[in-house]
Amino acid sequence: MISSTYTELLAAGPELVSLDARAVRTSIDVVSRLTAADLDAPTPCAGWALRDLLEHMIVQHYGFAAAARGEDDIALWKPQPLGDDPIAEYRAAAEQVLDAFAADGVLEQGFPLPEVRDGTVLPAPLSISFHFVDYVVHSWDVARALDLPVEFDEDVLAAALVVAQGVPDGDIRLAPNSPFAPIVPFEGSGLEQVLALLGRSPHWPH
Repeated sequence: MISSTYTELLAAGPELVSLDARAVRTSIDVVSRLTAADLDAPTPCAGWALRDLLEHMIVQHYGFAAAARGEDDIALWKPQPLGDDPIAEYRAAAEQVLDAFAADGVLEQGFPLPEVRDGTVLPAPLSISFHFVDYVVHSWDVARALDLPVEFDEDVLAAALVVAQGVPDGDIRLAPNSPFAPIVPFEGSGLEQVLALLGRSPHWPH
């Protein structure tokens, strides 16, 4: 059973790592269905084609994997152009972060996140929760760009909702490079509720 508060979820460290892995593996499954012709397709991420989104997703995997190892080089978070096999590139990046989060003792470490709070070192569970909710949402982003369905188990969505409810709202979401747009008014549940809380229109592109 998923904890009902963010604090309780963070305390359930191994469970959080497992939830993150399931979200990431869902993203691998969705990305594996793209073709080269899809890379210029628009996405729910304003101003980003699918190519841009994949470059972001790949570098975030590498960045979080590096943070799990205690590395704080901002250069590791700089997106790189896709190569000839974006599916293989994505899978390699995803597997690296899965391995890093599964390493012994990782939950007791601090993660230096150069892109977050001016590089503050944050507790591992909090950092992993950021990655987790991102890849629930990004799985949907890719699926929508490809006009494909995406599904998550109820416990994954329950945990993602807990994290989404903990993301600050207000003017911070209007700042340049904010990872989330303002909350979208929406009456619904499950994945759609998570999306709306994080500034995505569940009905995109309409």
